[in-house]
Amino acid sequence: HFLGEPDDLALIAVGGYGRAELLPRSDVDLLILLGEEAEARHGTALSGFLTALWDMGVEVGHSVRTLAECVEQAQADITVATNLMEARLLAGSRALFEAMREATGPAHVWPGPDYFEAKLAEQQARHLKYHDTAYNLEPNVKENPGGLRDIQMIGWVAKRHYGCDTLHGLVECDFLTEREYQTLIEGQAFLWRIRFALHSLTGRHEDRLLFDHQRTLAEQFGYPQDEGPQQAVELFMRDYYRTVMELERLNEMLLQLFKERILLADDSAAPVPINRRFQARKGFIEVTHPQVFERYPFALLEVFLLMAEHRELQGVRADTIRLIRDHRHLIDEDFRNDLRARSLFMELMKQPRGVTHELRRMNRYGVLAAYIPAFGQIVGRMQYDLFHAYTVDEHTLFVVRNLRRFTVPEFAHELPFASELIKTIPKLELLLLAGLFHDIAKGRGGDHSELGAVDAETFCLHHGLSRHDADLVAWLVRNHLLMSTTAQRRDISDPAVIAEFARTVGERMRLDYLYLLTVADIRGTNSELWNDWKASLLSRLYHEAARALRRGLENPIDHAELIRNCRSEATELLRQDDFGEDEIERLWALLPEEYFLRHSPAEAAWHAHAILRPQRTEPPHVAILPRHEQGGTAIFIHTPVHPRLFEHMTALLDRMGLNILDARILSSRNGCTLDTYLVLDSHGEPITDEARLAQLQDTLEEGLADPERELPAVSRQLPRRYRHFDIRPRVEFLPDEANHRTLMELIAADRPGLLSIVGRAFTECGVHLQNARIATFGSRVEDVFYITDAQGGPVTDRTRLDCLRQCITAALSEE
Repeated sequence: HFLGEPDDLALIAVGGYGRAELLPRSDVDLLILLGEEAEARHGTALSGFLTALWDMGVEVGHSVRTLAECVEQAQADITVATNLMEARLLAGSRALFEAMREATGPAHVWPGPDYFEAKLAEQQARHLKYHDTAYNLEPNVKENPGGLRDIQMIGWVAKRHYGCDTLHGLVECDFLTEREYQTLIEGQAFLWRIRFALHSLTGRHEDRLLFDHQRTLAEQFGYPQDEGPQQAVELFMRDYYRTVMELERLNEMLLQLFKERILLADDSAAPVPINRRFQARKGFIEVTHPQVFERYPFALLEVFLLMAEHRELQGVRADTIRLIRDHRHLIDEDFRNDLRARSLFMELMKQPRGVTHELRRMNRYGVLAAYIPAFGQIVGRMQYDLFHAYTVDEHTLFVVRNLRRFTVPEFAHELPFASELIKTIPKLELLLLAGLFHDIAKGRGGDHSELGAVDAETFCLHHGLSRHDADLVAWLVRNHLLMSTTAQRRDISDPAVIAEFARTVGERMRLDYLYLLTVADIRGTNSELWNDWKASLLSRLYHEAARALRRGLENPIDHAELIRNCRSEATELLRQDDFGEDEIERLWALLPEEYFLRHSPAEAAWHAHAILRPQRTEPPHVAILPRHEQGGTAIFIHTPVHPRLFEHMTALLDRMGLNILDARILSSRNGCTLDTYLVLDSHGEPITDEARLAQLQDTLEEGLADPERELPAVSRQLPRRYRHFDIRPRVEFLPDEANHRTLMELIAADRPGLLSIVGRAFTECGVHLQNARIATFGSRVEDVFYITDAQGGPVTDRTRLDCLRQCITAALSEE
């Protein structure tokens, strides 16, 4: 229409359009290939053609190049070379098109071996960008490991080096079996369906499977919702994760095969025997003959042990990977009962290096799920929340990796205490088994810790561990959440809490194992969860419990002794700063005994500075410690007691985008607050910037000067990802008889201004806050508040408790 049929122009489809894989909102990538002087003759017509496409709403990505420019750019950029390799003539000169194909083909640009090496490095960099896992919560169906790009990678190499125009050509070239080909195209079709649905749903080029879309697609794809929409999402995403895991396995196997045939084809090195069943060739392990696994089924585990033992081995040869995959059916009950198989698995767990790598490899090849069927049930299982960043199997292997990482000197700087402590535990393999089994019963219904403990005990006894060792592993699995929940949700300044925790643990060795497992578990759940605050809580709980165990459980720490020690050490710190004995004692006389139980000597000395040497004459007196010993920024408020102070304080901090971790609310005998808040910024870091600290000080002093003043509502928006999780607010009350107070547990969806809402409810219902422990798990908060009545005793009035529950749940249920 625009150009007729010129012999010096070619209109060429490239990219996804060239592959004939165009989706609703994909760009239409065009190359306009020019012959000599074609631009001068056809420039106006070409401009009109492109304008017409834009006017029709076509998203065009175009380039206009001569043949020489195509060659030059293909040589400089492998992406251009790949696009031109996939080019498809739409109109114009076929001779010009064929000349371009020839000039940019492997005979002239990016020969097969060079092309393969460059694309392999490109894939490795892309996988690294996505943390080398296909299991992100909001995966990119195109770019993630196991995604469409990995399938394209196979096609590109096959086309460049072997001239295969379709994936089925790999079957004809004996690279793929027919069954593997079917797996590949079925996986590709599933991912195309998802990507097509994403484009249609969003009306744009969207390849990310965001929370916004997972529920909608699960419904559109017909997943069952008998137990609610969350069930449909988890089933849909399980199918997604298992699909990409299988595609990732095929990608690994084929690229290894390509590597052997393309890069190592001229290497005539003889195989190096390892044993009767395996040998090494060119740095990769392989079977000595194709019948190895049929004759020696236990070799399906032996291969991974050999990989861990032989540091010089780089991987498994492709033909052997295929044989492993094809013989997984041999791993049955007889196999699991074979003493050789059980011994091989335990030998692997005891290796000084390579354990994590080989467990991951076993998972990729499907061997781990076959050998431990319970593990197969958690493969690809997601949990529809923001707390768990990975599927259960991937999280489990991250936990094992973290435990192994504690033993590696290069990483000792990350967690020095854990790195020292792990040297003292007698059997590292027991800790690794606890890590492997700690979440193995997720998704079965019931208490996964109890169910997993049964699985762990059975497995350990079956694998020849002593009753003592099996009991330890089972105990760790049963109690793997104990230390985390105690540290984050209980008042660990309370000696009674420490004594209760120490009684449950019972002995120092269990405490050591549990601490290491807890740290590895938190760090393997979500990279954003770990911070200095959590490290401080766990360290404090560990050392307090260790001290209690040293004293003996029958000889608990005396409150009076703790109070005397804190006062004495704080007094000494203040004397060093030239405070007089009389003024120190006068201040101590104003403070309740509980104060010295809930604060360290360093904190007490810091508070004394703020009270005795205030920066301003009029209250409120605000002191800020940028880096507190517990890993956050501490804020101390000394001002006349007011019932709305907590409500105002939390609202002010929330408006500044600060997250409260801990609040300790006390008052002196002369009616002033002794309130301490521990906060982090929105990135989970303490506030160290001088300007930000000054702004915080000014905001608090101004905002708390008049507690009666109404503060504007928090205007921060809820993060996008939080809107897809329906967590109904729940409030429960429990007696804290030892401390003559009431414990209130709040579970709700996180939202801006949440603590201010709770504070307002306290005011309206005549309840006083003593202490708050704030714990946020993704989009879910699990906060604990210790409250009293106006007389400082437990809240026993049922009407008042019902009022408090109603106020909080009603306010948090509003959109």
